[in-house]
Amino acid sequence: MAMLEDELVKAAFRGFSRIVILWFLSQKTLSGYGVSKELNKLTGWSFHSGVVYPLLYELEENKLITGRWVRKGRRRIKYYSATKRGLMVLERVRELLKLPVKEVLKDFISEA
Repeated sequence: MAMLEDELVKAAFRGFSRIVILWFLSQKTLSGYGVSKELNKLTGWSFHSGVVYPLLYELEENKLITGRWVRKGRRRIKYYSATKRGLMVLERVRELLKLPVKEVLKDFISEA
């Protein structure tokens, strides 16, 4: 039964992962590794590059985030930040959550 519970929790988070990443990147510029660390702090789960980078590439392809390469010594690191379009999407999500869904989520969270 615990496996089913874990899968349900992970599935719920997967549904929000793009929005959570977009929100992180609206707050500050982060590398893919930085995004992984923020996700880990938020959830306590380990997020590998095979999970994080495809989401970053998808968000970038849809012009919700932009990446900028920076040279650090011999390494090149790509830092991501939210675009205006990404910020508009976040605002739309905020507006959606202000609808009756907000009350359901508030009740759901307060039960925890």
